[in-house]
Amino acid sequence: MKKIEMIWREILFGAIEKKNFQFTQKELARDLGVSTSTIFQALQVPRRMGAVRVTGRFFVLADVEKLLYHWANVRNLEKDVMLRSHVDLPVLEIEGMIPAGLTFGLYSACRQLLPQVPADYDTVYVYAKDILPIKERFGLDKAGRARPKRANLVILKADPMLGRYGSVTTLAQTFVDLWNLADWQAKDFTKALGEKIDGLLFES
Repeated sequence: MKKIEMIWREILFGAIEKKNFQFTQKELARDLGVSTSTIFQALQVPRRMGAVRVTGRFFVLADVEKLLYHWANVRNLEKDVMLRSHVDLPVLEIEGMIPAGLTFGLYSACRQLLPQVPADYDTVYVYAKDILPIKERFGLDKAGRARPKRANLVILKADPMLGRYGSVTTLAQTFVDLWNLADWQAKDFTKALGEKIDGLLFES
């Protein structure tokens, strides 16, 4: 994931899950460990499209939906894939065997973010910094290649800032990642997440 996407994620996390729509570039740079010039770069496109409004001392996320869908359309989930493999277990058992310290994404994140999942799913997506613990836990082949059967375990490369959000991806990142899937059920999941996001933004 690119640094500007990590910045968008933090801004969306602040707005959606913390109800904070106002930020300063200096504080955001300090919290994320990036330069203010990187923050400035990340704000250029959102600013042009009216998603972000910049004042003298701070900037405001004025349109959550615009930034969310912009990120969804530029996100390249495939580039983060480190491993695809097949495990002869149901998805719930696979999820239960994932080593501690990793981050659940996509469908598995939805299981924790939504009151109930809108459809069945057959693939577990997990973010990790190192694939070795996963390989050892599930006895995957040394080359890390998918078995002849359809892959049902996908390991994605965790970015340096992902750990700050806990054991599941944020609502925004989960939505954006699912948006990038061609699976038929992904549409149901993004719809449910969109409704959850709307509910959080408009609740009193």
